[in-house]
Amino acid sequence: MTTTAPGAAEQGPAGRDAAPTPDAAPPPDGAPPPDGAPAEDAPRTGDVPPGSSPWQLARRELRRRPAVRVSLCVVLLFVLMAVTAPWLGALGGWSPEEFDKTAVDPYLGGLPLGSFGGISPEHWLGVEPVTGRDLFARVVHGAQVSLLIAFAATAIVVVTGTAAGIAAGYFGGRTDAVLSRLMDLTMSFPSLIFMIAMLSVAKDVNRIVLMTAVIGVFGWPGIARVVRGQTLSLKHREYVDAARVGGASSWRILTRDILPGVAGPVIAYTTLLIPGMISTEAALSYLGVGVRPPTPSWGQMIAESVAFYETDPMYFVIPSVFLFLAVLAFTLLGDALRDILDPRGGRT
Repeated sequence: MTTTAPGAAEQGPAGRDAAPTPDAAPPPDGAPPPDGAPAEDAPRTGDVPPGSSPWQLARRELRRRPAVRVSLCVVLLFVLMAVTAPWLGALGGWSPEEFDKTAVDPYLGGLPLGSFGGISPEHWLGVEPVTGRDLFARVVHGAQVSLLIAFAATAIVVVTGTAAGIAAGYFGGRTDAVLSRLMDLTMSFPSLIFMIAMLSVAKDVNRIVLMTAVIGVFGWPGIARVVRGQTLSLKHREYVDAARVGGASSWRILTRDILPGVAGPVIAYTTLLIPGMISTEAALSYLGVGVRPPTPSWGQMIAESVAFYETDPMYFVIPSVFLFLAVLAFTLLGDALRDILDPRGGRT
């Protein structure tokens, strides 16, 4: 008598369909995943190719953010304005120190003639009360002074801080102890009071050079700490150990292996430093210890406009708007670069 295996009767004809089938071949590259495949198996168009440099990564991400593109355009516009300030002033027809007594009313305390602070085809942004100096020429030359000090001070801070941070993190020991204590001492020093005192007593010194040096001296410990932490995490990586075992010098390891690894956070931190430098220069000029008249500066113009904010508000508004836009554009660009190049540094 023939016996039937348990479960065979229930399968019937459908049992043949339930038989195991060989694994399906994977879809060719670029083809959509089959139905039911997990979402992570699908190719993502936003993936960044491995081995991309920080600049390539930044370019790729910045193209996707409209607000950051606008900020980048504003930054480039300010840089172009600062570089071409002499030609822009000549295009407007006035130098920043040239008086135009015909543009102010001597019977009204020297207030600008016309509406909106004397804006006219001759003076595109109006004139300064009492003196009649062209505001457009003074604003573009003020951008040159502010950005020159900000960029130069940032360069001092970045170079000094990066060198100190890499040395402290890589060599460790006594070098790390000395540099770390120097960082703590510099950060605990009342830098603003020292800046005001130094700039107040310095009489026959180039104020732009002095402001750049003083601001740069007190700004390096922040980036040095960031670079030191990154270096501590990189110096025990396999490729660094391999270079050390292979007989590479410390200088070669620092420049070829460590420095590229900290480039991303340094670039992001650099962009975030610039708006702070612009604000510091404007604050010192506002307090009267910055650049000396008749050299134009946004902070100096704002300080002088306080006496006319009721009778000529445009004199206060115009340099304030330029200062606000410059700081905002650099801040937004720096925040975006920090999120892209140093995502862990932007999280708490």
